[in-house]
Amino acid sequence: MSEKILMKGNEAIGEASVVAGCRHYFGYPITPQSELIEYMARRLPQVNGEFVQAESEIAAINMVYGAASAGARVMTSSSSPGISLKQEGISYIAGSQLPCVIVNIQRGGPGLGSIQPGQADYFQATKGGGHGDYRNIVLAPNSVQEMADITIDAFDLADKWRNAVMILGDGALGQMMEPVEFKESTRIPVEKPWATTGRHGRIKPNIVNSLNLQPDLMEKHNHVLQDKYARIEAAEARWENLQTVDAEIIVVAYGITSRIATTAINKARANGIKVGMLRPISLWPFPSKPLSDLAQQVKAFVVFEMSAGQMVEDVRLAVNGKRPVFFHGRTGGMLPTPKELYEKIVAVSNGEGGK
Repeated sequence: MSEKILMKGNEAIGEASVVAGCRHYFGYPITPQSELIEYMARRLPQVNGEFVQAESEIAAINMVYGAASAGARVMTSSSSPGISLKQEGISYIAGSQLPCVIVNIQRGGPGLGSIQPGQADYFQATKGGGHGDYRNIVLAPNSVQEMADITIDAFDLADKWRNAVMILGDGALGQMMEPVEFKESTRIPVEKPWATTGRHGRIKPNIVNSLNLQPDLMEKHNHVLQDKYARIEAAEARWENLQTVDAEIIVVAYGITSRIATTAINKARANGIKVGMLRPISLWPFPSKPLSDLAQQVKAFVVFEMSAGQMVEDVRLAVNGKRPVFFHGRTGGMLPTPKELYEKIVAVSNGEGGK
């Protein structure tokens, strides 16, 4: 496609997954991502794909496990409580090194919470979420266009690393409408000799399994996984710099919060405050090095999130005490306003940033 189309963020993810070659989707409805499952229900039959509304989120993630084991490009999606239900299956997928794409359009929590946008699933997404030592690649778009572009990239990254890739959006991005253009997928089909597609002359069949009852062999497998994660950290960190060249204060924000923060930053600049932003696009691997580098030039960092404070911990680890790190968060589904973010920037500039 070349023309721009006005679409919701949820729908853009759906169309981008089709462009990327996804022909298998398994999910269960939950607000605020239900438009995605509805889009896939309409769209996949048009391209000879398979759509299944599973009986539960648990069933859906195990269907993903099966399709990924057979070498298919496969996706599932949900919102915060539904992703919690998927965690055991996601850990199995990590243990079996299966490529897939998992979409979380976050809502306010904890518990059933609200259906308004949130960012309080950061820990769950970036620190594993389920049991055992594992990592998902986590990508955080901040526009409908990025939701489309990142979805295509997510399938390529999943196949490249044999790893789950999570797209961490929020209810605002999922519901908002913006013009979007779908780039052609430039992917080269990846050979999957490990997939359960028949022996094809092999003496032994492929077996996809995350169970190993011998602890020494299980430890060796963990070493393989940790080596892969180290290579992902070195190769796949993504971020965007905004007005950081002469900045004395750096805002760190992702997703919809970074869009709101941009308005506050522009106002602060207009009033003589030298502030810029580093926007993480990959939440794991987290862009620690560019933050550490900025700590050499700036006076302070301020982190904006729709949570009680989660990404701020990774920022503090990256800065490593070189500069103060301040925080401002909203919870429960409340969006911050440009005014309150501007006032926090002013307070930090005046040495009154608080925590």
